[in-house]
Amino acid sequence: MTVTEPTVGVVTSLTVTPCADAIDFYVAAFGAVEVMERMVMPDGLVAHAEIEVEGTRIMLGDEWPDAPTKSPASLDGASTATLFIYTDDVDALWDQALAAGAEVVFPLEDQFYGDRAGRVRDPFGHTWGLGQQIEQLSDEEMSERMASWTDDDA
Repeated sequence: MTVTEPTVGVVTSLTVTPCADAIDFYVAAFGAVEVMERMVMPDGLVAHAEIEVEGTRIMLGDEWPDAPTKSPASLDGASTATLFIYTDDVDALWDQALAAGAEVVFPLEDQFYGDRAGRVRDPFGHTWGLGQQIEQLSDEEMSERMASWTDDDA
C-alpha cells in the first residue's frame, strides 16, 4: 500500500470498534480494499485507516475515550447514519454480506422507487443499505408510487 492521493469532496469517516476486525469484515462482506497502511497506536487501536468500497473512500478508526465521536457499541447499538452501496449485482453482494456475518434489518426486495434494495447491520453496529437500480422513474412516477406505497401501509 502507498500513501493515498489527496481527496476532494465529502468522505465518510466511521468510528468503529474493534476497527481492525471491522476492516476484515468490510473486505469479506463488501469487497472493500484497504488503500493505505493502517495507523496503529502503541495500544493496538487503529487511529486511522482507509478503505474503498465500490470506488468510494471511507476513513475509519477505533473509538477513543476522549474523542467526540462514538461507535455504535457505545450508543447501545444505535447509529446516526446508514451507508449505501449501489452495485451492479445486489443479490450477490447481499449474499456475500450475510455470509460474512451481516444481520438483516430490512429484507432485500424490489422497492417502489425503482431499486432492488435492503439493509443490513454489520457486527459492529453500522447499518448499510445495499441496492441496485432496476428501473428509471420520472419524478411523477416516483410520487405516484410513493403515494400508493404509503396508502398500502395505512
